[in-house]
Amino acid sequence: MSRTSDQTDGDIVRDFLSIADILEEPQLAQLYTYLAHEDEATVQDVMHELDLAQGTAYSYVNRIVDAGVVEVTHDEQPRRYAAREINLTVTTAAGDREYTITPALIDAVGRRETNDDIDTYIDRHGVAGLATALTYAVARERGEVTHRLMAEDLDISPLAAEMILQALRPVVHEHYDTEASGASLDELDIDDGAADDT
Repeated sequence: MSRTSDQTDGDIVRDFLSIADILEEPQLAQLYTYLAHEDEATVQDVMHELDLAQGTAYSYVNRIVDAGVVEVTHDEQPRRYAAREINLTVTTAAGDREYTITPALIDAVGRRETNDDIDTYIDRHGVAGLATALTYAVARERGEVTHRLMAEDLDISPLAAEMILQALRPVVHEHYDTEASGASLDELDIDDGAADDT
């Protein structure tokens, strides 16, 4: 669902609103992430993997199909579903910041129900703040920034920066090549004293 400038504003707005629903509901984000990791899946697969009741699974699948972020790939029973790629860039009203909504961000939002640090960060900084933190988490895993630099840039405590970077680490490793700049995690200088800086 990558959008380019030749598409109508209505298409872009509709896509944004569809994705906004997913970002507001962690269960839908989890479902999208599961389907994005699988080539295709049935509702029964969704029920089993996400531990959902049958009615809930059908309701969630229908909602994200209606939203246009998942498509039916096999219409005969059992139907199979696949996630469409999402890559939508949003600019703030002031025009001073851009955020890209990607499967990695949706995955991070989906983890808010099982990860208190992600949940707290979204409560304090919103999904846009989480998108920014995810950018720093990728850079951190590549050895390009530290939690202290992130804290200074975003005007948050070093402890808060370290906590969200650690929480986002599994997302980064699932969605990004962290060896791109040649740094490995063993080579990173991680300050264990971060908890002292509040």
